[in-house]
Amino acid sequence: MQSTHRATLIPGDGIGPSISEAAVAIMEATGVVIQWEVCHAGLAAIAAGKDPLPKETSDSINRTGVVLKGPITTPVGGGYRSVNVALRQQYSLYANVRPCVSFEGINTPFAGTDIVVVRENTEGLYTGQEMYVDPDKRAAIVVACNTRAAMEKICRYTFEYARTHGRKKVTCVHKANILKVFSGIFLEAFREIAADYPQIGAEERIIDAACMELVRKPHAYDVVVTTNLFGDIVSDLTAGLIGGLGLAPGANYGDKTAIFEAIHGSAPDIAGKGIANPISLVLAGVMMLHHIGESAAAERVNTAVRAVLKEGKTLTPDLLPGSSYGTADITKAIIERLG
Repeated sequence: MQSTHRATLIPGDGIGPSISEAAVAIMEATGVVIQWEVCHAGLAAIAAGKDPLPKETSDSINRTGVVLKGPITTPVGGGYRSVNVALRQQYSLYANVRPCVSFEGINTPFAGTDIVVVRENTEGLYTGQEMYVDPDKRAAIVVACNTRAAMEKICRYTFEYARTHGRKKVTCVHKANILKVFSGIFLEAFREIAADYPQIGAEERIIDAACMELVRKPHAYDVVVTTNLFGDIVSDLTAGLIGGLGLAPGANYGDKTAIFEAIHGSAPDIAGKGIANPISLVLAGVMMLHHIGESAAAERVNTAVRAVLKEGKTLTPDLLPGSSYGTADITKAIIERLG
């Protein structure tokens, strides 16, 4: 008998609803049965007169433990706190995993790239306390924390990921030469955990040197583990190597909850135009299907996405400049290739 899965769907803001609709249609076309609880957060929740992260959304996540999430707008400067950060904190989603793998048909100078960035997701500067230090608000400080326990947990998670996925090497990206304590505690944890995995290569790179190397010889990298802020930056860089944020998925894992998401923003400038590229969220759906034990369906979707990109015809304008195809067209093309 076909299993029925329950999951929370947060369509998101801007282009979020359209790419969420595409991802859901493709996942359901595999025959996997998912009962979706549709909830809102961010601007969509505020427009409905609710908090950016409403209680009913949190309640749904508590029930299902699995979430597919479209992009949610985070105001720059003022406004409400990032819903993405709030979710990671609330559900202890300590590991953010972003695979970046090259696609045939997408023209970049870095063919053959296959890098997974694992980012510590709950500590560091992203969760620091900010404050002004003078009445005129002309100086500001942030107080942030890295704990040894969290650093050890993310390093062990990464080595386990490498072991179970057949990866050969883990690179620790840090800034312990300058931030000798704040980043040093992470590097110390990495060295300690690496000793438990002698079958997997372990190396260390300072963040600036790593960024330089990633755009010169990305094939030298396999799995990268790093802290919260550096992980956000490095994973966007690695997405750039394969063609952009629209082609890379993201997943946030905790002990009880997992949230799968597009890693790009809500793109309000093209919202409602029907031209948004859904691939990032579709591939996040692939990660979700693996997570819920539907790996055969996941591989069918992944293969179909690759076939459409390789063919290079039914692509959205961001992937094929001048294209007249939109979100619905590429969604249909992927579904037709599911086999």
